[in-house]
Amino acid sequence: MKTSYWVVAACLAATTSGFADEFRPIEIKDQELAELRGRYVMPGRIISFGVVMSSTWRNASGDLIGASTSMQLQAATVKPEFYVSTIKQTGKGSSHNAGTGNVMGGTGLNTSRGITQVTRAAGDGNSSNNNIAINVKEASTAPALVPSRGQALIAGQTITGSNAAGSVAVSATSGGIQMAITANNNQGSSLQHVAKGGLLQNTRLLGSDNMVNNMTQLNVVLDNKGPSAGALGGNLNQLTALRTLGY
Repeated sequence: MKTSYWVVAACLAATTSGFADEFRPIEIKDQELAELRGRYVMPGRIISFGVVMSSTWRNASGDLIGASTSMQLQAATVKPEFYVSTIKQTGKGSSHNAGTGNVMGGTGLNTSRGITQVTRAAGDGNSSNNNIAINVKEASTAPALVPSRGQALIAGQTITGSNAAGSVAVSATSGGIQMAITANNNQGSSLQHVAKGGLLQNTRLLGSDNMVNNMTQLNVVLDNKGPSAGALGGNLNQLTALRTLGY
């Protein structure tokens, strides 16, 4: 009995040593991993993808300036396009004092990667909101396309608007979309930029009693006819069982 045991063990050892070099682990560089992180999606699951952005600035007098843009992409979409609408409202309040605050630094924010949300204030009574929303749901069919509203934004083009509150500029640049507001009377500025996998929401408040809102919303619809949750769970359970074997 012992003899047969050692014969089997010797065969396994010889077989394993023969394939050791072939199955030796290969180290993956950090740069290669960086290209893979966060990029895995079940094949064919996404049937609709959309982006909605808006930026507004309301001063102490109630004047409002801003813009909104949206893009919806589906399988039938020939060419994805952003449509921009400017937002303007006239307030009923009295004139307000010029901002006297000063915010230093911040040049590195324009080169940050990932998601960056910043509010810097040098005044009183201000309100600033930087919001990001990701909505993911399942459906059997893609939702109906929302009628395009506003002006189509062409690469390299800038759409502008202005009133008593300030000026807004929406541009397609650096492979993404940028919304910039410059408030009148030295009240401050805001910037919202989505490009190359990164999102920046940056507000500078130099005056008082301003209300600033930056919002970016991603809408994803997944096909619910894909693999069931039970099937996916079964596969994960099989992988979990390997832990007891040292894998």
